[in-house]
Amino acid sequence: MRTTAGNAELALLLEVAGTPKPGNVDRRRDLPGLRFEHFLAGAVGAGEGLRDAAAGAPVGEAFERAVRGMADQEGGNTQFGALLLLVPLVRAASEDALSADGTTAVVEATTVEDAAAFYRAFEHCEVFVDDPPKDAPELDVRRGSEAIPDLERRGLTLLDVMRLSEAEDGVAREWTHGFERSFRTAERIAESEGPLSRRGAQAFLDLLAERPDTLVAKKHGERVAEEAMQRARRARDNADPDAVEALAEAFVEEGINPGTTADIVAAGLFVALERGVKP
Repeated sequence: MRTTAGNAELALLLEVAGTPKPGNVDRRRDLPGLRFEHFLAGAVGAGEGLRDAAAGAPVGEAFERAVRGMADQEGGNTQFGALLLLVPLVRAASEDALSADGTTAVVEATTVEDAAAFYRAFEHCEVFVDDPPKDAPELDVRRGSEAIPDLERRGLTLLDVMRLSEAEDGVAREWTHGFERSFRTAERIAESEGPLSRRGAQAFLDLLAERPDTLVAKKHGERVAEEAMQRARRARDNADPDAVEALAEAFVEEGINPGTTADIVAAGLFVALERGVKP
């Protein structure tokens, strides 16, 4: 019988196995310097941190350990955002509280030390991020451990840090809005049929067709992110698998990588597995 941490690891594996996922690595597509096997290794490497979360370790500590293990492969950052969602979800599930309220309680209980561990996690791999708030350059996550004294001086918890970036970051927004899209994705996956990897790929397309991906917006600007959403919507509504495959190829060629959408799919797959959906 799989454990809660095992379901989280399986969710990461199922997410990357789904295809087509326009612009993202999947079992048929690699990106320059980032291959399918890197994601497999990242999922397995994150296992220790996920097990720590299930055992009740502080969220920040478990997250940093998961990221450190994830990064122990040549591709670098494969699932940083997904782990930022999965760790509190795993913690909530371990407390029999896998719900919006239960997960919100977990993130509301985070501390300044959790925020410090989150900053240290950026030292394990390179993560694409926005510039810090103009009035708080000392909170730039790219400073890693150097920013910890400023976190402590301000008394910022990990949830406080997420609130600083919720307007621009879809993962942070999940933290501040009850993991709304993660739980909704789990419901979609549970209600659909077929292999879970295929259900995850469909959920990815649905999510991308509903809201601009925030990673795309950070890298390419809001206009490109909006256009990517519209293109995903047309491909989905066309109900033609060839149209989705063509979009997947086009996004890879254009460097459009909807990574935040993939993070939410991984979270949704985990919740669905925990609620009894069978692969």
